[in-house]
Amino acid sequence: MLSTAVRTGCVRQATQRYLSTTASASTSVAASVPTASSTYEALDHLRSQPAHYVVASLVGHKYLLAPRDLLTVARLKDVRVGDRLRLSEIHEVGSRDFTLRGAPTLPSGLISVEATVVEHTKGAMERIVKFKRRKHYQKTITHKQTYTRLRIGPIELGQAEKQAAIES
Repeated sequence: MLSTAVRTGCVRQATQRYLSTTASASTSVAASVPTASSTYEALDHLRSQPAHYVVASLVGHKYLLAPRDLLTVARLKDVRVGDRLRLSEIHEVGSRDFTLRGAPTLPSGLISVEATVVEHTKGAMERIVKFKRRKHYQKTITHKQTYTRLRIGPIELGQAEKQAAIES
């Protein structure tokens, strides 16, 4: 019984040491990270960063996108090769040091991302085998899934002056 109490005491001490070291490390990191009190200040922080990414919804799925990415999605039937699509549902925009998240999406006009339709293509041949045992029934169905490939354009951040006017 005594050995169990000693072991749990050691575990508690180790846990307290770990928590105190992580707390001091997190406070030093938090002091160096800029914080923004409003959306246009956050946009200014993002503009000062060299590279950006967005999390956007397209065809019911969320994708993490950067400029010049090639994205393959389920076939979009009402678009042609060369058409430009504007992504309207943007959930998050960020850089290495700063992130701006929407709840659930960012306001329209704040971030602008365009995608260009590169091609309509088909995937690999898929084989579906259906059978019933002991009935001598076998059926093989083959098909190719259709896809649309999109090239992501530059991520354009909205104007801070416009956002300041909207928020006030």
